[in-house]
Amino acid sequence: MGKYNFDEEVDRRNTDCLKYDFAKERGKQEGILPLWVADMDFRTAPQITDALVERARHGIFGYSEMKEDYFQALYNWFLTHFHWETKEEWLVKTPGVVFAIAAAVRAFTDEGDGVLLCQPVYYPFMDCILDNRRNAVNSQLVYRDGQYVVDFADFERKIIENRVKLFLLCSPHNPVGRVWTREELITIGEICLKHQVVVLSDEIHCDFTYDGFVHTPFAAISEEFAKNSIICTAPSKTFNLAGLQVSNIFIPDGVKRKRFCKAVDAAGYSQLNVMGLVAAKAAYTYGGEWLSELKAYLAGNLSFVREFLKENIPQIKLVEPQGLYLIWLDCSALGLSCEELERLVCERANLWLDGGIMFGKETGQFQRINIACTRRTLRQAMEQLADAVKSI
Repeated sequence: MGKYNFDEEVDRRNTDCLKYDFAKERGKQEGILPLWVADMDFRTAPQITDALVERARHGIFGYSEMKEDYFQALYNWFLTHFHWETKEEWLVKTPGVVFAIAAAVRAFTDEGDGVLLCQPVYYPFMDCILDNRRNAVNSQLVYRDGQYVVDFADFERKIIENRVKLFLLCSPHNPVGRVWTREELITIGEICLKHQVVVLSDEIHCDFTYDGFVHTPFAAISEEFAKNSIICTAPSKTFNLAGLQVSNIFIPDGVKRKRFCKAVDAAGYSQLNVMGLVAAKAAYTYGGEWLSELKAYLAGNLSFVREFLKENIPQIKLVEPQGLYLIWLDCSALGLSCEELERLVCERANLWLDGGIMFGKETGQFQRINIACTRRTLRQAMEQLADAVKSI
């Protein structure tokens, strides 16, 4: 037993919680068990809560900014955990990574330009491209031997044929759980440099890797890659702080940073939520031990799902994750259409998951499940899914 109790059941209902309190508004039945949106059912690290309480007691919540000690907390975290040495002038703070992606799309492309992504991928990538009237170009990941890989020939061909100016890299990759190797990232980076394609690397899940896998910050590979990249990070997934809206975007190249900041300014945004800043500094200063125990608990959850599927629902295959607390399930052996699979999960299993179709039109036979919950909740979800499959 560690210092922190991740088996504690925290009732999130009636707290204006998107995950638990908005089933009806999202077209789901009341009482459905939600394992969809990527936030956790665990209380954040107590050191973060203490910092927020102390700030709240001050009682004044005016315009706020952070001084050098904020960056120092980030610097120490990324240097310690990823051997990546950042610089304070690289840092641009935004209210979220998706906000930053949309700003980058506007900053580095014009209407009609191609923006490349690799589906299946986090669905706001596509939204940011289309909502800003850019051309979404997909280089589909190849599902081979139970793992997803990049088709580099297709990747380069799509860049050449579609006037691509920006590539949205998901690293680690959501939803398939890949932690890209250094060699894979080098190949991506070299192709993008060759064709003058800026790389935006969404590294919001960087702190979640399983044993044997190491996350490599894209900008840490070489100075050339750093100057051609926008690195998006946040404490939101790592420390369950999404509602506080703070992200830390690193842009080493001064010209690109200026263009990005101009796009942020055009959105009318300036200072961040003071509580988000307080929480982020506390997280990166004091949250290491809590995160270590959390990752061990999540690894146990993953082992539970792996064994449960083998013993009870062998038709559903776990796409073995290398990172993330979101797992990707291949349900194609059930022989159901996309619509039938959705009905099975939602109506028969009474589970609210993320259907694969939202991550790309070719993955309607998959489901994404958030395993950042208590073992009891996860067991209940798996049992409901098993009973539903047996009823087919």
